[in-house]
Amino acid sequence: MIVGAGMAGVQTAVALREQGFTGPVTLIGAEPHQPYDRPPLSKAVLLGKAEDSAFDVDFEALDVALRLGVEVTGLRAADHEIDTEAGPVPYDVLVVATGAHPLTLPGSEGVAGVHLLRTLDDAARLAPVLRDRHTIVVVGAGWIGAEFATAAREAGCAVTVVEAAGRPLAGALPAEVTAPMAAWYAESGAELRLHARVEHVEQGRVVLTADSGDADGTGAPRELPADAVVVGIGARPATGWLEGSGAALDPSGALTADDRLRTSLPDVYAVGDCASFPSARYGERLLVHHWDNALQGPRTVAADIVGGPAAPPEPYDPVPYFWSEQFGRFVQYAGHHPAGDTLLWRGDPADPAWSVLWLRDEVPVALLAVGRPRDLAQGRRLIEQGTPLDPARAADPSVPLKAAVR
Repeated sequence: MIVGAGMAGVQTAVALREQGFTGPVTLIGAEPHQPYDRPPLSKAVLLGKAEDSAFDVDFEALDVALRLGVEVTGLRAADHEIDTEAGPVPYDVLVVATGAHPLTLPGSEGVAGVHLLRTLDDAARLAPVLRDRHTIVVVGAGWIGAEFATAAREAGCAVTVVEAAGRPLAGALPAEVTAPMAAWYAESGAELRLHARVEHVEQGRVVLTADSGDADGTGAPRELPADAVVVGIGARPATGWLEGSGAALDPSGALTADDRLRTSLPDVYAVGDCASFPSARYGERLLVHHWDNALQGPRTVAADIVGGPAAPPEPYDPVPYFWSEQFGRFVQYAGHHPAGDTLLWRGDPADPAWSVLWLRDEVPVALLAVGRPRDLAQGRRLIEQGTPLDPARAADPSVPLKAAVR
């Protein structure tokens, strides 16, 4: 029984069949839509270039039973049952792949014109806003805020992005790396307001706190006109339905899985955005809210289910990876930069293409590449292999990273 019909849930079903599991597999999804991929929602689907992003998976041929539009409300591990709106459902092995819920802006509930961008229905509601070239305020200059602002500018909308921190991507990357990215907004024709906190939202306008208007010394107005407001201020693991189940959760609310993605409950696994896992590579527990984690983790889950105690899989310890398309740039990241002790620039961040490499004792632990896919491809392999580099050569953008190996 797989709960969650996003990338992690679908790939778990696929991996089970690929690895020889012959028992019944049921995939339960809260949304009524055919299971779909999420990255195109902020791009092709939002801009009307695609109607949906359904996975190219033949569930009938895989003999996977789909139960869509079914909300799961609880777990009773001792009984090996989950509770749904339609009644209890038994399982032998349960895989939790419920993903994450976007955070809402406090006080914005029920206000007309306020949007999130997480689901196909969210994208369907936002597509006409872009088509009609509305004036839009985006709250949050993180990954989703930047991607939505990019699409909105491509559609010809007037866009203002408000960010409480003093730089974009403040929660994701160090200040020296993200500071140059602020210029990308102006280049695209979007206005970026930093140190700007939302006081409240009304239909047709966003009101900032009293200290937001003059934080940059420009006397910028506190009230912003907004035909639509798009909120992108983060997400939390969708594990509220597990309350009372006895499942161990970490402080973020994620299920605490082990290195085979088993939870604290018997016969219950967790994969994707709803689960944290211990990384021996980085010496800490990681919670990775990105597509690649939802693609890779299911293989470990399937291997453990199929192999059982006699044939355990390799520990799950990936090099995290994600990408973002924003403001005409292809941004890629691999690794976990807090583990580094040295930061090396490869190129000038004022140029269209550059990258940043983090080392620990001269071994690469993370890489951010902007328009340098070769750096990403080579750097990711070097991180996986733990290969020491010559820092002087690694800092030279004309030297391929693989040529900087000691």
